[in-house]
Amino acid sequence: MPRVSIIIPTLNEAAALGRTLRCLSVLDPPAWEILVVDGGSRDETTAIAASISATVIHSEQAGRSIQMNRGAEAATGEILCFLHADTLVPDDLVTVIERTLGNPAIACGGFISLMTGTETTRWGVSLHNYLKTYYAPLLFHPYLFTFKGLRLLFGDQVMFCRREAFWACGGFDPALPIMEEADLCLKLLPHGRIRQVNRVVQSSDRRVAKWGALKATAIYLSVGFLWGMGASATTLKRFYEDIR
Repeated sequence: MPRVSIIIPTLNEAAALGRTLRCLSVLDPPAWEILVVDGGSRDETTAIAASISATVIHSEQAGRSIQMNRGAEAATGEILCFLHADTLVPDDLVTVIERTLGNPAIACGGFISLMTGTETTRWGVSLHNYLKTYYAPLLFHPYLFTFKGLRLLFGDQVMFCRREAFWACGGFDPALPIMEEADLCLKLLPHGRIRQVNRVVQSSDRRVAKWGALKATAIYLSVGFLWGMGASATTLKRFYEDIR
């Protein structure tokens, strides 16, 4: 079976990373390797990663696209899986990934993201994020959606693809501070369909908890539509403040 390399970009993620890595430690079958690519954390992020058997890579520049590309360069598995530091995955993650990409017609996949916190599950926001995978490409790329299998995946959905296809399309655009996953979906489409698998991962609701559900949904909608209309990623990033 192809080997799965899990790549986690981090920046000051000490509060969340330990739980995520403990979740990965019980994967059955295990991942081939877990690479934590740090962008200059000032907390205990790298110490936590090293203590739970992850390989720590220090990126000279911060930025998710830059860090994920750096992890992909170091990865030795045939499949790359990009995971946020605050997202929990099912223990059969590797099997789901291998089975999905066992179909040569599929170039890339991701999961359904369920946004949860210590006190609540964000059902409304999670439903919107699920639907966005479909309605965004339908609105802005209807031909590609209907005939080529385009879906737009986002960071919380734990995106995965073959390493060969990732580099053939140039990987993540290092100039993009936001929407880098959706951009990669468009670039991967010549290599096959994009699929959202019918399995759930749990992502932290920390951003929604800070903004509130209505503000968060409004920002998600605004960023998506403006991106679809051609607004620059630099402009869009102004809507998306760092909450750590």
